[in-house]
Amino acid sequence: MDEIVVGIDVGTTKVCTLVGRVEDEKTIRILGVGIEPSDGIRKGIIVDLPAASQAIKRSVEKAESTSGMEITAGLVSLAGAHVSSVNSRGATGIPGGIIDAVDISRALEQAQAVAIPHDREIVHIIQRGMTVDGQEGVRTPIGMHGYKLEVETHIITAAAATVDNLRQCVGAAGVEIQQFVLNPLASAEVVLTEHERQMGVAVCDIGGGTTDLAIYVDGDVWHTMVLAVGGNHVTQDIAHGLRLPISQAEEVKKQQGYAIRSEVGLEEYFSIRPFGEDHDVQINRQDLAHIIEARIEETFRLIMQEVKRSGYDGLLPAGVVLTGGTSALPGIKRIASQVMGMPVRTAQPENLTGLVDKLDSPAYSTSVGLLRWAATMRDHDVVLSNNYNKRNRSRGEKNMDLDAIKNWMKRLLP
Repeated sequence: MDEIVVGIDVGTTKVCTLVGRVEDEKTIRILGVGIEPSDGIRKGIIVDLPAASQAIKRSVEKAESTSGMEITAGLVSLAGAHVSSVNSRGATGIPGGIIDAVDISRALEQAQAVAIPHDREIVHIIQRGMTVDGQEGVRTPIGMHGYKLEVETHIITAAAATVDNLRQCVGAAGVEIQQFVLNPLASAEVVLTEHERQMGVAVCDIGGGTTDLAIYVDGDVWHTMVLAVGGNHVTQDIAHGLRLPISQAEEVKKQQGYAIRSEVGLEEYFSIRPFGEDHDVQINRQDLAHIIEARIEETFRLIMQEVKRSGYDGLLPAGVVLTGGTSALPGIKRIASQVMGMPVRTAQPENLTGLVDKLDSPAYSTSVGLLRWAATMRDHDVVLSNNYNKRNRSRGEKNMDLDAIKNWMKRLLP
C-alpha cells in the first residue's frame, strides 16, 4: 500500500497544507492542497493565537476537501529567529568489542548531554559522522570491531514557548503534530541533488518573514540558522519609498519588481496611485529596482556574514541554492552571486504529479519538502527527535520519536 503523507507549512505569508501519496523514490502524487493567507504570524512566530489557529484550520479544511481525506496528523514546518543550533560529540566504550545498535544509541545519548537552557527544546538531533577507534568517516559501524565509538551530531533547538504556541494552533485545527521540521531542511529535500550535498552547498530559503539557511558538507548538515529578514522587508521598503499601502506594494513587487537597477530600461514606467493622490502617477521602474536592489543586497550580505561566521565558507564549491517565494524575484540570482562570490542557482519542487498547478514555484519548496521528509524519514541516516522537553510531549510525539529511532537503526542493521 502506498504511503499517505501530510505536511503543514506555517509561513509568515501563507499556510500551505499538502496531502500526498508516495509513488516511488522520486515521485509524490499531490492529492490535496490547502493554501490560505497567514494571519497572526510575524517573522515565523505566532503573535495572535486565535488568528493563526483560524488560518491553519482553513488551510487544513481546504486540503481535506480537495483530497477527500480526514487529516488527523502531519509534519509541521518551523522557522523564526528563535531557532539556533550547536554541534556536539558523544563517545562510548564498546563492551562486546563489536558495535551494535545499542552502542550507537548510547553514543547519541552522550552527544545530547549538552547544557540546553530550560526555556529551549530540542527539535532535531542530526547524526553527522561517526568515528571508530580514531577512524573518521564511518557511515555504517554496526558489526565493526572496535573499542571506542564517537558520534558527531548537529543539535537544533527552538524557544520552548514559541514551539508550544505553534503546537497549540495546529492542535486547535484537530491535527496532531508528528514532528517539527526546520524550514531549510525540508526545502533541501526537494531542491538539492546528492552531488551538491557531497560537494558542499548552502540551501537558502528566502520566505516572507525569514531567510532560512542550511549548509551541507559530505552529505550531512553542518550548520543551520534562521535570519529574521525576508521578502516582506522588500515590500515594506517599496511601501515607504512609493507611499503605497502594503497590499499594493506587494503587487507592485510581484508585477514590476527587478533586483538589479542597471538591467531595467530607463524609459520603463508603470502607473500607481500613492497615498494622498487623486489620480494615477507614473513611476520609473528603475526607481523601484533601486529600492529592491538595496534591500536584496543587504540580505545577501547578512547571509554571507553568517556563512563566514560558521567557518564553512571555504567548503562550498557547489555554491548556493536559492528557494522560497522571494527567490522568484527577477535578477536575484545574479545579485546573490555578485555579493557572495560563489555559484548560485534557483530551484523549485520537481517530480510531482496530481494537483500540482499551484505548486510550480519556489514558494512551495518547504511545503513539498515536508512530504518528501516524511516519505524518506525511514531511509535517512538521521535520528529525528521531535521534542525532548518531557513536560510538553504528547504520547503521539513520543511514539514518533521511538519509531524514527527504531527505523533508523533498522537501516543500519545488515
